Amino acid sequence: MLRYFARRVLTLALSLLAASWIIFLIVELVPGDPAAFMLGTGAQPETLAALRQELGLNRPLPLRYAHWLTSLLQGDFGDSFTYKTPISQMIIDRLQVSFPLAIMALVLASAIAFPAGLFAASRRGRSGDLAVMGATQLGVAVPNFWFAMLLVLLFAVRLRWFPAGGFPGWSDPFGAIRSLLLPALALALPQSAILARILRSALIEAQQQDYIRTARAKGLSAGQTLRRHALRNAMVSVLTIMGLQFSFLLAGAIIIENVFFLPGLGRLIFQAINQRDLIVVQSSVLVLVIAVMTVTFLVDLAYAAIDPRLRK
Repeated sequence: MLRYFARRVLTLALSLLAASWIIFLIVELVPGDPAAFMLGTGAQPETLAALRQELGLNRPLPLRYAHWLTSLLQGDFGDSFTYKTPISQMIIDRLQVSFPLAIMALVLASAIAFPAGLFAASRRGRSGDLAVMGATQLGVAVPNFWFAMLLVLLFAVRLRWFPAGGFPGWSDPFGAIRSLLLPALALALPQSAILARILRSALIEAQQQDYIRTARAKGLSAGQTLRRHALRNAMVSVLTIMGLQFSFLLAGAIIIENVFFLPGLGRLIFQAINQRDLIVVQSSVLVLVIAVMTVTFLVDLAYAAIDPRLRK
């Protein structure tokens, strides 16, 4: 297990290095001059040149990348071109919204998907299975922002149980959780539909294996066999989907964050792109990539814990 862990850590480090270069290169090749955008079209050439020198935009591309990467390794993300504030603090403030939102959405998706998947697999081909599969098909087809608007109309406008948008901060934990619950549910509903379908398919495939027939021959009921034996072997494919879903929920919640006016990381990237604040875009996207790769790394470790054969 230790050698497997060391190999995965080395792969993670090399992948992060390659990803940092690709992100830096793509953002740098985007058309447009950040200095010209900041000063406007009527800026004098001398002023424009001075700002480019101050921002370091006149240095060669490899030197800018080396400086950016060295600063990142020291924990310095630089300062925003637009807001003149440390980017690290901006990202930390936004992650305090995006990360709990992704966690809540994944927990809600799992809480919905696992009972639904188990129920459908235990009643394969019967009316209960058909009802669950029909509901999940609807969940996959309907976009999450439509669910978000329905939730706002029902629970915020009509019932007034939850706020329609905004985030009060974690100084009010109860208010913060209330403000994140509706967007988390809007994100969770489509993901729970996908997860339930994957879990059902994996359980049905696992039930056809020899060890399941052996367990039934020993006197275990169908439900006990499903929960004790089939579920653990089905978790390999389910963990893959859950890892991908968490990455999507963390990085792809920009629409939901705009619907509910949440100051999350996705909204920060959207605003930085509009303002040509390239250093904020680079740093924020790299943080998301690090989060995605770390989740993938943890999923790989979970594979090895569930199925020891994968360690080889």
